[in-house]
Amino acid sequence: MATTRSHGFEVGDTVVYPKHGVGRVIQIETSEIAGARLELYVLRFDKERMTLKVPVNKVETVGMRKLSSEATLMNAFQTLKGKPKIRRIMWSRRAQEYEAKINSGDLVSIAEVVRDLHRAEDQPEQSYSERQIYEAAISRLARELAAMKNIDEPAAQKEIEQVLKAA
Repeated sequence: MATTRSHGFEVGDTVVYPKHGVGRVIQIETSEIAGARLELYVLRFDKERMTLKVPVNKVETVGMRKLSSEATLMNAFQTLKGKPKIRRIMWSRRAQEYEAKINSGDLVSIAEVVRDLHRAEDQPEQSYSERQIYEAAISRLARELAAMKNIDEPAAQKEIEQVLKAA
């Protein structure tokens, strides 16, 4: 069990897995896979109704981490208040960049996507794919904020939207 402590994850911990967002360590198990004994974190993502097993020795490679610090959250909120930076490149390329930022698991990068794709009520309507990416980004941001502040996701999303409106 010494390896589980080195990364600091224990059963019951709330963690962020970059590609899936906020989950919870529900078990630490040892399995034999292809003749090798592997220690695995079993993560549960309630929103997606998904369970994922992550080898302890791959935690850093996949970017699994604890919830962000208060300072990182403040940086993300500052990012939300900034001026949107829309690069004049083809949408497909921009969409790939946005997806990469969301899947990075980095709170500030996710906030950049939310800021760049946010539309005020007096602005033109988003395309379907823009709205999909925006929804994915704000949901990912809201889930981590909700876990950090121990509130529900809709309340966290309202808080993010208020920051955006005030900007």
